Amino acid sequence: MSTKNRITPEEALAYHLDPRPGKYDITASKPMTTQRDLSLAYSPGVAVPVQAIAERPETAYDYTVKGNMVAVVSNGTAILGLGNLGALASKPVMEGKAVLFKRFADVNAIDIELDTEDPDEIIQAVRLMGPTFGGINLEDIKAPECFIIEQRLKEIMDIPVFHDDQHGTAVICAAGLINALEISGKKIEDCKIVLNGAGAAGIACLELIKAMGARHDNCIMCDTKGVIYQGRTEGMNQWKSAHAANTEARTLEEAMVGADVFLGVSAKGAVTQEMVASMADNPVIFAMANPDPEITPEEAHEVREDAIVATGRSDYPNQVNNVLGFPYLFRGALDIHARAINDEMKIACARALADLAREDVPDEVAMAYGRKLSFGRDYIIPTPFDPRLIHVIPPAVARAGMDTGVARRPIIDMDGYTHSLKARMDPTASILQGIHARARQAQAKMIFAEGDDPRVLRAAVAYQRGGMGRALVVGREHDVREKLEAAGLGDAYRELTIVNSANSKHIETYKEFLYKRLQRRGFDRHDAHKLAMRDRHVFAALMLAHGHGDGMITGVTRKSAHVLELINKVFDAKPSDGAVGITALLSKGRIVLIGDTLVHEWPNEHDLADIATRGAQVARALGLEPRVAFVSFSTFGYPVSERASKMHEAPRILDARGADFEYDGEMAVDVALNPEAMAQYPFCRLSGPANVLVVPARHSASISVKLMQEMGGATVIGPILTGVPAPLQICSTVSTVNDILNMAAIAACRLGQAK
Repeated sequence: MSTKNRITPEEALAYHLDPRPGKYDITASKPMTTQRDLSLAYSPGVAVPVQAIAERPETAYDYTVKGNMVAVVSNGTAILGLGNLGALASKPVMEGKAVLFKRFADVNAIDIELDTEDPDEIIQAVRLMGPTFGGINLEDIKAPECFIIEQRLKEIMDIPVFHDDQHGTAVICAAGLINALEISGKKIEDCKIVLNGAGAAGIACLELIKAMGARHDNCIMCDTKGVIYQGRTEGMNQWKSAHAANTEARTLEEAMVGADVFLGVSAKGAVTQEMVASMADNPVIFAMANPDPEITPEEAHEVREDAIVATGRSDYPNQVNNVLGFPYLFRGALDIHARAINDEMKIACARALADLAREDVPDEVAMAYGRKLSFGRDYIIPTPFDPRLIHVIPPAVARAGMDTGVARRPIIDMDGYTHSLKARMDPTASILQGIHARARQAQAKMIFAEGDDPRVLRAAVAYQRGGMGRALVVGREHDVREKLEAAGLGDAYRELTIVNSANSKHIETYKEFLYKRLQRRGFDRHDAHKLAMRDRHVFAALMLAHGHGDGMITGVTRKSAHVLELINKVFDAKPSDGAVGITALLSKGRIVLIGDTLVHEWPNEHDLADIATRGAQVARALGLEPRVAFVSFSTFGYPVSERASKMHEAPRILDARGADFEYDGEMAVDVALNPEAMAQYPFCRLSGPANVLVVPARHSASISVKLMQEMGGATVIGPILTGVPAPLQICSTVSTVNDILNMAAIAACRLGQAK
């Protein structure tokens, strides 16, 4: 079991501060460049949709963002596990919720923090904002006010109002429970269910489970004062009273005897091993308290091997994570212009999640989590980065909404709707999640060659504290300590392993190795001594070559060409050795690999075929089925150019080699990436837009990548050095801490290593 990631206060503050404060921006979705654009966007053109909406209010969904806009509303009275810290302090959490909506379901969301604890004031404020939004997500509002606010807003508003702290947890809990009971061979109507934690989430869980068939008489709710039983008066309210049980049990311990299911939304350590031991056969235990569960899976399994256990933690199997629910519930509700999110829609979401967990798990999902996933006791709930969620859950929610009459605009073509949802999925996060998960599984000792750079040191700390393995930093001890302290990470000095050539016990072995390798290239022993002792890139490479580290990261402080030249003193990483640089560009939901961005200055047709092969290997390692395009300014021989001829010849070389991936060329970039442009060439052998581009020279590759990064806002991963005999990666001099960490993860999972 992996250890929980350690995040320092300095790291958290830096994340929210840089490169600019906050977690999201607002961007225009229409052209805003010419006077005509502005006239259409505002005056006088805007008058036309204004009149249309005034005449037919439902057209607001056609002419404005209302149909894809959610308000995330809080007053900060129940922030995460922090309690009542006020509206302003809740803003980072609400911003985070807003970006989760966008990341997972392409729903625009705006955070709204209301500085009041008066339920009537909140109700009035949200009601007045109704015309702006297609839905309201209430968040971190304490009980019992949250019940009052939600219920009243549902009554007076004609858009979905959803308190995620209640219903989000309930939906995911219900999904997991469906599958847990399937595995244990039990029916929900026959189960004795005990719930601990009579707050918003607990009450919502029990209400939804009862709506799914659990019997009132079989359900016992507990709070800090014990069992909520019929006749109890202490600490009661109308919401608890609705679930009072006719039982002789008065404590959680008594209630747990013979229970089939335990649901916990309470506090760390609330459940003991003795309580678990007293449960029925094949007990289901959902210990969902955060950040620490009521009982850990290890503790539960010590006394009951037959237990099925879920928690709210990402470092245990079966995570009950609200992000599996609320983005997709709102996506489905917004797409039918729903008036509400009702129980039937929530149950449809839960059943769709449960069904998805029973299906065969795609390789890219397993890759993202570094382990094989299959339906069973340790996999009863889908994982948050499963790309199928976006096109499986919203249609189920939409159908339920249409069947129950809350849809203003029913979806006629459900297959077309499902296809459109697939197109919304941005693969960036799942790709990076997969790389990091595989790195955590590898537990590589990573050599960070440039310990004098604060970015490198921060990345090294993040690598080790992120559970990926040990970080070995090349540098002088006092220098590393000073820079860590300046970065607010002084305590990390004792955690990292600092390696200095001046006191390395292996230095003589390194120097002898280097001399034997370079003696016929004009280097004498003195030259080898200077290289090994004074150049950190060479010293780090020597560590890697002798197995004193499992991977290496360098290049942050020197130009990549110079660093590659130094690495070649230790490893064979020249063009003739098969080395290639592949850069991944991630932009607007698409991934495109470009090569060669690092090694070959002016490749010939045989080199281009090698680059294509390496690019295809990287694509498959990232979970993509490669489609390679050899790109130029010409397309399939026109216009005729001597400079384009090698791009025309390279596919023929792959033909002769019997390459096992799709490829074609030469072609212009728009033909390679645009399906409509490609359709003009029906003989093209690619089955869809290319995801690997092989360009004529390194300068064109570099220009393409940097232009996309600066003008297009693309995320850049790489260049990934492939075809080398050791897992080493070269960063750019403008790399951020995250860039360096991503490259370390790539090295750890040996993505670019020669085969």
